Amino acid sequence: MRTAYDMKEPSYRSELTEVGRGTPMGELLRRYWHPVGPSSYAGETPREVRLLGEDLVLFRDGEGRAGLVHSRCCHRGTSLYYGKVEDRGLRCCYHGWLFNVEGQCLEQPCEPADSTLKDRVRQPWYPVQERYGLIFAYMGPADKMPVLPRYTCLEELAEDEFLYVDDTSVGSGGDTIVPCNWLQHWENVVDPYHVPVLHGSFTGTQFTKVMDMMPAVVEFSTNERGVQVRSERHLEGGQIMERITEAALPTLRVVGNPLAGRIDQETDMLGWTVPIDDTHYRIFTVARITEKHGFLTDKDGKKYHNPWRTLTPEQRRDRPGDWEAQVGQGAITLHSEEHLGSSDQGIVLLRRLLYKQIAVVEKGEDPINVSFDPDAPPVRFAAGAWLRKPATEAA
Repeated sequence: MRTAYDMKEPSYRSELTEVGRGTPMGELLRRYWHPVGPSSYAGETPREVRLLGEDLVLFRDGEGRAGLVHSRCCHRGTSLYYGKVEDRGLRCCYHGWLFNVEGQCLEQPCEPADSTLKDRVRQPWYPVQERYGLIFAYMGPADKMPVLPRYTCLEELAEDEFLYVDDTSVGSGGDTIVPCNWLQHWENVVDPYHVPVLHGSFTGTQFTKVMDMMPAVVEFSTNERGVQVRSERHLEGGQIMERITEAALPTLRVVGNPLAGRIDQETDMLGWTVPIDDTHYRIFTVARITEKHGFLTDKDGKKYHNPWRTLTPEQRRDRPGDWEAQVGQGAITLHSEEHLGSSDQGIVLLRRLLYKQIAVVEKGEDPINVSFDPDAPPVRFAAGAWLRKPATEAA
């Protein structure tokens, strides 16, 4: 008789989960742009930010330029979070050193007027750009910095549509910062089978009755952006709901809107699963909405879920969602204890893809889904949801 006493020492795949500088995944992720937060995060009050295991300070100078610098002042190490934003940059509270948005030291009021020290020091900083209502940062080697990509699903807006930015980590079922490893959520994007189980039979109808159905056909594949999942749900009357989901590098979750009234179209939203460090992540989402159709609302404007923070522990236990399922795996899931089946093909493909791209970067080459062409066209995804007629009827 074997019991749990006979279990081997568990382990996790550190090369896929750890995101610090010098780690395999950390170096891969640092070859891409990542959202730091909505543009509103950068203002006249410094804001603490943690991204890829690094503690940073975000601000906007008096000329409207966003800046992202390491939190420790390069003088004596106090946090620039306690600094003061001025027209030309951020001034440290300790000895008044003033840094611009690129970390250049402009003033050292405690040094002699003829001192050249300020010309010989620089506060560690990262380049930022703003697009789609988000601030993006590039944290990798300067000579490998790609262009900040554009996406057709956020560019081709109808006359009555506008972009909405959500910073509550919706899509994880959680609230802002989620206390587990980023990969536990990102893998979830290519797991279509959890939808009817977790979001249907356990929680009740979280999206629509159609989404409660187990897909009759599921096809997993890779493309030039990442991993793609195509599924079919066969409806009464012979119609087929086709749904395509993508997990695109670096951490994009590209899903078709699961709610009624937003079907028969390509995806209308993008989400970034942003690693804060090895054991925390958050999601930033940008969606096309109208006054009639809000972000993840049904045709009557009703939200598809209650905010996680409003639920009691008893409610979370009785109706678990993505938060419970993923955080419940632990801070970093123990991969050695998994037993993957045929329904986990998307997980296997995604992990293989990440290993391959890690090896590409280690060889000094460029990973997939980066471009150095400033005139490159916007990226078009295959993701979306459509109602189809059966092949015989369509013919």
